[in-house]
Amino acid sequence: MTVMDEAFFEITKANVWRGDVLALRDLDLLLETNESVAILGANGAGKSSLLKLMTGEVRAEARPGSSCELFGERRWCLEELRNRIGLVMPEEVTRFSYDEAAADVVLSAFRGAYGRTRDMRFKSTEKEAAGTAMKDAGVDHLTDRLFGQLSSGEKRRFLIARSLVHKPEILVLDEPSTALDFAARLTMLDHLRRVARSTGTIVLVSHDPAEILPEISRVILLREGRIIADGPKREVLDSVSLSELYGMRLKLRWQDDWPVVRPER
Repeated sequence: MTVMDEAFFEITKANVWRGDVLALRDLDLLLETNESVAILGANGAGKSSLLKLMTGEVRAEARPGSSCELFGERRWCLEELRNRIGLVMPEEVTRFSYDEAAADVVLSAFRGAYGRTRDMRFKSTEKEAAGTAMKDAGVDHLTDRLFGQLSSGEKRRFLIARSLVHKPEILVLDEPSTALDFAARLTMLDHLRRVARSTGTIVLVSHDPAEILPEISRVILLREGRIIADGPKREVLDSVSLSELYGMRLKLRWQDDWPVVRPER
């Protein structure tokens, strides 16, 4: 860790239970500011549990020798974390009404709310910040639309604008291109590349290696609640490790620093 970097998420021997299921097992992990990381795993690997632990929504099992810290603190305020960590999840799309004003989706972040802002008052600085975030996301020409009238890709970009309106220190993206068609997926990934270059610290959580942006330098492989590999992208990602991760024979090649994965014939 350099002088300029600090740990924003550090866990030691962490167990996380989701009901009766042990979702994360004896996990050790350190994530720093000013690095872009991808957490890759198949469905059921524990990615959602790790994401919720990372954003303060769940807590690790209290046991001797185990610890979990966010920004160096073992106790934290969720409201404060929402300002420091921007989060984009696919299911957020369903939390807004069809007739919600698209711009209100972004403004609602200032109140930690999902839903109508028509009875809420906002400072001029908040409106300005929302406008800037929408412009950066390339959706400022759509602010007069209803949220339900937008395409899936446009909705996702409004959610990214919403997550960045506080100028968070960390941006966490959960399956960012899920349910997008081909063109919308390409547009989304291109936008995320610009965000990655300007934000500095991105954590991308995905089941799909094709979402790992060239700007991401570190990859963590998660399987059955355990980290099976963690390190520089080009060292961690290869045909053998991905075949082990997904339980099938896969072939990896690199194209312009994008991983291209196909079944081995």
